[in-house]
Amino acid sequence: MTSAADDRVLFEVDRETRIATLTLNNPTQRNSYDASMRTVMSRYLDEVAEDDDITVVLLRGAEGVFSTGADMNNAYGWYGSARTSDRDGSDSGGELARSRPSQRRRLTVDRKAFGFYHNLMGFPKVTVGEISGYALGGGFEMALMTDISVIARDTRIGMPATRFLGPALGSLHMFFHRLGPVQARRLLLTGDIIRASEVEHLGVFTETCDAAAVTARARYWAEKAAKMPADGVVIAKEAFRLVEQSQAYQGEEVASYLFHAYGTNLQFADGEFNFVKTRAQHGTREAFRLRDEHFHVPEPDLGAE
Repeated sequence: MTSAADDRVLFEVDRETRIATLTLNNPTQRNSYDASMRTVMSRYLDEVAEDDDITVVLLRGAEGVFSTGADMNNAYGWYGSARTSDRDGSDSGGELARSRPSQRRRLTVDRKAFGFYHNLMGFPKVTVGEISGYALGGGFEMALMTDISVIARDTRIGMPATRFLGPALGSLHMFFHRLGPVQARRLLLTGDIIRASEVEHLGVFTETCDAAAVTARARYWAEKAAKMPADGVVIAKEAFRLVEQSQAYQGEEVASYLFHAYGTNLQFADGEFNFVKTRAQHGTREAFRLRDEHFHVPEPDLGAE
């Protein structure tokens, strides 16, 4: 049975070229995704992993935008609903309430959520990213996790959610390994959104090109990788994973969800920006505007007398 969320995640298989295409199809939300969409993505990736006739999966977003990551319209909604308790501490089991999730729920849910990214990093087939428009938050992580990535120079990349959930978000091992410690710290400690052209010289992505060329170039790389012996690809991917685990990713599976769970339970001091509280008072759109206003620091005018 096809789930209701399936129309927001498109899946195609071309057996002649041995390429599967997975498209985030939520363009009105800049291809952000919720837990339901992520579950559908996982299911399709499992199908690809178990299909001996597929060598490559091409990850892309609809209408020229890769993904702005997790849908933050309901930040705590990812953790489900909590039931209200009676004053004596017992759970009457009746009324559902919006409340801050317990630390144990955060850890349980985040362990499952980060399993998706962990599995994508160790995916047994070649992953090719067609990246343009925006690659933010979880979208940025997926872009960095692909084996071969083609990105438009004007694509805006970064982890802006660190501005209201703390700089320990995401797959920290992967950020430091792929971006290097200097750029990883810069993006995580500021929440800056930069253009892909700013890191082109670092070789973070396989190919950086003009936006008009991204789709054709990503398809080129997918077809090129699909020519490789399928068994050889799977063996190589496992070997790559072993090397990365020994050199860069030790402890990654636990550290990612552990720090995310702690980081989403921050105490905010006076003058610090609390996105969840601001969104509840002013709505999501205004909360994002106030966030950007709070974190804006003008560049110094070095030409002034």
